[in-house]
Amino acid sequence: MHGYELRKRLNLMLGWSRVLSYGSLYPALKKMLRSSLIEEVDTVPAPVTRRPRIVYRVTEAGHAEFERLMSEVGPAAWEDDNFDIRFAFFSSTDMEIRLRVLEGRRTRLQERLERVQTDLARTQKEVDRYAAELQRHGVESVEREVRWLSDLIKAERDGHSKAGPVTEPVTPD
Repeated sequence: MHGYELRKRLNLMLGWSRVLSYGSLYPALKKMLRSSLIEEVDTVPAPVTRRPRIVYRVTEAGHAEFERLMSEVGPAAWEDDNFDIRFAFFSSTDMEIRLRVLEGRRTRLQERLERVQTDLARTQKEVDRYAAELQRHGVESVEREVRWLSDLIKAERDGHSKAGPVTEPVTPD
């Protein structure tokens, strides 16, 4: 697909919290072209006032690199900058790898939560109510993500491949 369509789809997939800019997309596409991970396959005519759109396709080397990246399970896989992207492509990942990434992310967030709660206890008297509310919001957000990750891990271990809490189908009486 061409860059505009690729950006639109990635932004839909990653959600509102992570928007991919053209300033990030096109340099990444150029780097992938130089590395032969993608190739230009066509141009789509555009109105006279715009440049034609270049259509890209993933090469065999690109597929192999994607598989390699998706099989990595070290700390980079569960850090804030990478986790959302990894999670968006979990359907292309082996269950054991998914579990290791989810557990790594949960552990990292639990460590962060302990640190933030300790800092909160020390600084509670020093901040005004708005700063305290912001801190409380941050703690609640991390606690919510830890619960979400725990639900995903349980679903994976129970043999469900769906993301999110698993619900039983409703059958009419």
